[in-house]
Amino acid sequence: MQKNNLHNNTPIEEKKLDWSIVQNVMKDKFGSDIFDSWLKKIELIDEYKNYVLISVSTRFIRDWITSRYLDQILQIVKSFKKDIVRIEFLVEDKKNLANKNNSQDKQNLKDNEINNNISFIKDSYLQYNRIDPNKNFNNFITGQSNKLAFEASKKVSQEIAHYNPLYLYGGVGMGKTHLLNAIGLELKDKNKVMFISAERFMYQFVKSIKSNDMVKFKEYFRNTDILLIDDIQFMNGKEAMQEEFFHTFNALFDKGSQIIVSADRPPNKLSRIQDRIKSRFSGGLVVDIQNPDYELRSKIIKSKTEELKLFYSNQVHINEEIQKFISTEVRTSIRELVGALNRIVSFSRIYNKIPNLSEVRVILKDLLNLSENKVTIDTIQTIVCKFFKISKNEMLSPRRSRYLVRPRQTAIYLAKMLTSKSLPEIGRAFSNRDHTTVIHSVKTIEKLRKEDNELNINIDSLKNKILYNQDNEI
Repeated sequence: MQKNNLHNNTPIEEKKLDWSIVQNVMKDKFGSDIFDSWLKKIELIDEYKNYVLISVSTRFIRDWITSRYLDQILQIVKSFKKDIVRIEFLVEDKKNLANKNNSQDKQNLKDNEINNNISFIKDSYLQYNRIDPNKNFNNFITGQSNKLAFEASKKVSQEIAHYNPLYLYGGVGMGKTHLLNAIGLELKDKNKVMFISAERFMYQFVKSIKSNDMVKFKEYFRNTDILLIDDIQFMNGKEAMQEEFFHTFNALFDKGSQIIVSADRPPNKLSRIQDRIKSRFSGGLVVDIQNPDYELRSKIIKSKTEELKLFYSNQVHINEEIQKFISTEVRTSIRELVGALNRIVSFSRIYNKIPNLSEVRVILKDLLNLSENKVTIDTIQTIVCKFFKISKNEMLSPRRSRYLVRPRQTAIYLAKMLTSKSLPEIGRAFSNRDHTTVIHSVKTIEKLRKEDNELNINIDSLKNKILYNQDNEI
């Protein structure tokens, strides 16, 4: 019998994972509530040389697990089988689950996996493509804030290199990754597609240098037809990687390959990115995805509510009053909008009741405060810089002069206290600093506040100016 070497997907017959033990570890790690709600019903279908295939009952639960717990679950699996480097999902309804061991079903799954038009990096961290079959154009909800980005993405998927490059930018959780994924889905059948984050591009670049294997790296990325790179701002300050990306960009552009890039800001605002790269980005179509307006937020909430009702077999009851309240009050991002709805649903299921508006306000207190006051990291940086009489460029620079360090730490501390941004997100807003730098800054200010009364007063003053729009008083 001829061996199939495409994805090393020959099942291992010996020393298979004991999934019940893996589940026990997950239960201990995540707690009974999370485990019973999300992880209990996932099942191991098969184990291969370097990945496992697990089943979930719906796309919703797969997406939920992927966004919140996948990395941690993978680490648990790796603790038993170190060769496992990724987890694949099969979405099956209850009927299919009962027949999951059917040999024909397994063969169909393997056949579906083998798609020569999708580029896979043969690396322990990158042996997968980011393309998600469930993030397509059909389920991307549009409004005035994202319609242009949507139409431009559709056009690119229909006519390669019509807009080249296509540069999409907007805040966190606005749908940039969804659009890149949708483009990849549309083009993968007839083109060789690579969808990768800038962070993982960097990892592969560094790994290739260390292994003295740059020739393969160059060949790999320059032989693709469609290159989709997410979060390009991660290349901030990395000169060697930018040099390689510049030449890769030119090689792809010259041969007519389509390049699509996403970022959190326009090209001319990218800090510590080579001017020639920014010029290339600006030479294509640059499209902004703005904060969602009420109409779009309302459409998203209604759509997600119906999806949750279907998932929970109509056991979720979120009335129109609550839907309208969420749509009106949570204005920061689509991701936080959906997160707010999930909180309400969780409350409803845990307490077996429909929350009233007072309870909803308590549940969403942090999100509502953030929305009402429109606290952004940029606002914090501006006010802190004005207070300490330094420029924003100085604050964001790599310089460690004493007169810059304290304002920078103060701004980072306030960003952690007054926004819902994660540590990596805060670090990126401060010229791509590492999350450990954020932690150190927060701990430093917390310690100094206990010792330095003047600093304590200054921070309280800054908080008031930020929260209550008192910048004019500085």
